[in-house]
Amino acid sequence: MDCPACKNPMIVLELQQVEIDHCVACGGIWLDGGELELLLEDEKRGKLLIDSFKQAQSSKERLRPCPICLKKMHKINAGQENHPVIIDRCPKGHGLWFDRGELSQVLAKGTLDKDRKIIKLLAEIFDKDKCEAKNDS
Repeated sequence: MDCPACKNPMIVLELQQVEIDHCVACGGIWLDGGELELLLEDEKRGKLLIDSFKQAQSSKERLRPCPICLKKMHKINAGQENHPVIIDRCPKGHGLWFDRGELSQVLAKGTLDKDRKIIKLLAEIFDKDKCEAKNDS
């Protein structure tokens, strides 16, 4: 699968028994539909988080194609309203695209990963975040 941001091939990584697609060139992460819920280990909590995402009214970010269906993805406000993180969501529900660091930002702002388990797992996989995770512990 090619990266929707930089068009380079992505690699598949396993995070907590969930396969995620990662672009080593730009650092983005693709989560197929339902994978965020699996990472949170609770479908109800995951659905709560996904339902909190609202379509961005105006964004200067370039629209990206879904790596599965190639339709232009919607820009979504994820996280708290006063400091949202803009992510991309396939209009057909194929998945979510997170630019470098955005998945950690969304999880850090929310209350669904209180023990920071997923953020720590991300830090283990993506070396550059390791120092941040250790400092936050």
